[in-house]
Amino acid sequence: MRLIHSRPFRLLAVLCLGVLGSPVFAETHPGQEQLVREVAKETGKNPQALNALLDGAKMQQGILDAISRPAEAKPWKDYRPIFLTSQRIGDGIAFYREHRALLEQIGKQYGVAPQYIVAIVGVETSYGRNTGKYKVLDALVTLGLYYPPRAKFFREQLKELLSLPDNHLAGPVGTLTGSYAGAQGWGQFMPTSIRDFAVDADHDGRIDLQNSLPDIFASVANYFAKHGWVDGGPVASRAQPDAAAQPIAVKDAAPQWPLEQLEAWGYAPLQRLSPGEPASLQTLEGPNGPEYWFTFRNFYVITRYNRSPLYAMAVDQLAQAIAAGADRAGAAR
Repeated sequence: MRLIHSRPFRLLAVLCLGVLGSPVFAETHPGQEQLVREVAKETGKNPQALNALLDGAKMQQGILDAISRPAEAKPWKDYRPIFLTSQRIGDGIAFYREHRALLEQIGKQYGVAPQYIVAIVGVETSYGRNTGKYKVLDALVTLGLYYPPRAKFFREQLKELLSLPDNHLAGPVGTLTGSYAGAQGWGQFMPTSIRDFAVDADHDGRIDLQNSLPDIFASVANYFAKHGWVDGGPVASRAQPDAAAQPIAVKDAAPQWPLEQLEAWGYAPLQRLSPGEPASLQTLEGPNGPEYWFTFRNFYVITRYNRSPLYAMAVDQLAQAIAAGADRAGAAR
C-alpha cells in the first residue's frame, strides 16, 4: 500500500531511519522516488534538492485535457487557416527584415534557408510573443507521471529536464514556462532537444532559448541540419493525379520512391523537378477536396520537429510567403 502523499510524512520517513535502518519515502507523485534515484545516480545531483523540486510541482488536469485535443487532429482545410493568416505572414516578413543579417549569417553557417527558421518560430510562438503559460515542470510531471498513453516519452523528458546543466536553461527549473507539453522558448524545444541540438551561439556560456536570438535561431537551424536538411533542396510540390491514379499509402513523410515512380503511378508534377528526386506523397483534405503533394527530404526533416505532415506543410507555406514578402519589400525600397 502506498503512503499518503503529504509533506509531513517525509519528516516521518527521515525519523524512521533510526528505527528501520533504511529510508522510507513518501512520494508526492507516483514514481518520484525511482526518478530521483536515477537522476541523482547519473548526474550526481542532490536527491533532496530534486525531491524539493518535484514536491513543488503540481499535476494539472488542464494539461491532460489539452493533450487530448491537439490541433493536428484537424483536417488540412481547418488547420491551414490557423497558421497561414495575413497577420502571421505580415509579422513574419517584418521579423525577417528586422533580423535579416543575423538570420542569413546563421542560415549560411548551417545550410538552412533563413525563412524556415523564421517560419518555425512563427508557427510555434508567433515570433516569440506566446511561448506558453504552463510551468514546464508541472507539464512534464503531469504527462510523465500521470498520463499512461505517453508516459514513457514524457518521463524521459522530465528526467532530462532534471538532468540538464543549469547553463542549458533560461532560468531555474522551477520557474521555466512553456507549452502544455513542456516545450520551451521561441522554438519550443523539449529537454532532449535542448540536450542534443541547442546552441550557445552568442558564446555567453549559457543556452538561452527565451532571450537570446542568436541561440534561438542557431538552435533551430542546427536541429534541421542535424536531421539532414538539404541546402537548396525542395520541400513540397503540388501533384495532379490522372484518372487512373491509385491511392498510395504512406507510413510517414520519409521519401520512399523516385519522383518518376510516382509519375508512373499517375501523379504528375505541376512544376519542373528532377525525375530521380526521392519523394513521398501526401494526400490532404483541402477546402475544395483532396490535395496531392509530392514531399521531399526537407519536408521529412520538418516532421522531425513535429511529426504531423500538416505542421510541416504549414511551416513550408509560411516560409515561402515570408520569403516572397521580404523580397518584395526589399525591391520596393
